[in-house]
Amino acid sequence: MNETLLQLAYKAADDKHAEDIVVLNMGNISLLADYFIICHGNSDRQVQAIARELQEKAHENGYEVKRMEGFDTARWVLVDLGDVVAHVFHKDERAYYNLERLWGDAPQLDAPEL
Repeated sequence: MNETLLQLAYKAADDKHAEDIVVLNMGNISLLADYFIICHGNSDRQVQAIARELQEKAHENGYEVKRMEGFDTARWVLVDLGDVVAHVFHKDERAYYNLERLWGDAPQLDAPEL
């Protein structure tokens, strides 16, 4: 089930032209989620469009969005889908927070693996 949700979320972000989509396998590292998706948009509107698409596709496929934070400011939107947590950054914020480095122990999955 996690992999289906992961594929759905990845495709939703990709459909809205999210940039530099990274998937981290958090299974053995964090109790928060099995997977993190990290990506960014180039404007506030794009960040919101990516987050909205994640939310809409989850609902359309019967998944609950546990919470969404940061949508109004569109600098870092967290979309909690349960087993998958998506972090949608504004391009200016992504390097600052550098979640890939923070969670550097987590293996990265390549898009073809999804």
